[in-house]
Amino acid sequence: MENGKLKKEHTLRSHQNPVSFVAWSPDDTKLLTCGNMEVLKLWDVETGTCKHTFGDHGFTVSSCAWFPDSKQLVCGSSDPEKGICMWDCDGNEMKAWRGMRMPKVLDLAVTSDGENLISIFSDKEIRILNLWTNAEQVILEEHSITSLSVSMDSKYFIVNLNSQEIHLRDVAGKWEKPLKYTGHKQNKYVIRSCFGGFNSMFIASGSENSEVYIWNRRSSKPIEVLSGHSMTVNSVSWNPKRPQMLASASDDHTIRIWGPSHSDKTQPETLS
Repeated sequence: MENGKLKKEHTLRSHQNPVSFVAWSPDDTKLLTCGNMEVLKLWDVETGTCKHTFGDHGFTVSSCAWFPDSKQLVCGSSDPEKGICMWDCDGNEMKAWRGMRMPKVLDLAVTSDGENLISIFSDKEIRILNLWTNAEQVILEEHSITSLSVSMDSKYFIVNLNSQEIHLRDVAGKWEKPLKYTGHKQNKYVIRSCFGGFNSMFIASGSENSEVYIWNRRSSKPIEVLSGHSMTVNSVSWNPKRPQMLASASDDHTIRIWGPSHSDKTQPETLS
């Protein structure tokens, strides 16, 4: 960034189809990208070169996540026969869960301590796999699950359901029932939520009614509703360094950055 303006560093060219996924490595040196119905590619951020292509042309990626050490990654496939695969950054397959006719992997995440892999599936299942012991928990939701987010302390995760609920669960599996959050609108689209705020005590979510909803984790009803978008809000992300700031992305072609104003009301800056 120079004089407050962004400049282009690289243009990465290798995909043959529209690019649907991108993720920075935790150490800020690598990028993962995936095109529609294509394999996954690993890029060197400094040089802009493609270092590895993972899988083969029969492995279509539906979701992907970095391990916290930035040395390994895990991907889920939209093909039930392909399952889930883990690679190191040199392109070596470390582990694979395939051939089990598992449902389509919709989303997955690795906890920040690197201990657990959490995945959600098209058959309403949540699976929590302990990567150190291979112990697995399976949780069945009553409604379709659309997205997943894990807390920074690795203790909790939330899932969005198309029944207009967000469920908070503990990774250890000690709770009999989830905590539930309602008030937002979701029954047609993939809506993403996240943890954030001081000590990650808050949950934020997009909504199909063009608003952003915020809950205290202790309360099922929203404590704040942010208006400003004109179409569905698909995703939100809380700033990990500035707990009073979050971003929201919408079908109205804008990203809004929300933070405290001098009047203590949350006001957005719009990025078109």
